Amino acid sequence: MAKDGLSYRARRIWALVILLVGMPVYIVLAVTILNLLDRPPLWLELLVYVALGVAWVLPFKFVFKGVGKEDPDALHDEHPK
Repeated sequence: MAKDGLSYRARRIWALVILLVGMPVYIVLAVTILNLLDRPPLWLELLVYVALGVAWVLPFKFVFKGVGKEDPDALHDEHPK
């Protein structure tokens, strides 16, 4: 039976790529956007960083979902003792 969506292995690889490439791009963009605003008050700056952080990760939620868990399709070797 075929499953829709990315496999567990593909999701793990994409999650790693997103973290290694996407995170630095997000940081550069967030800092650039805030530099255009002539240094807002600290509370506003924090609010902008949090909002941009949530906006950055929401489109990739399906990639990260379940990546930290064991592969659900892997065969488990059970050795009798």
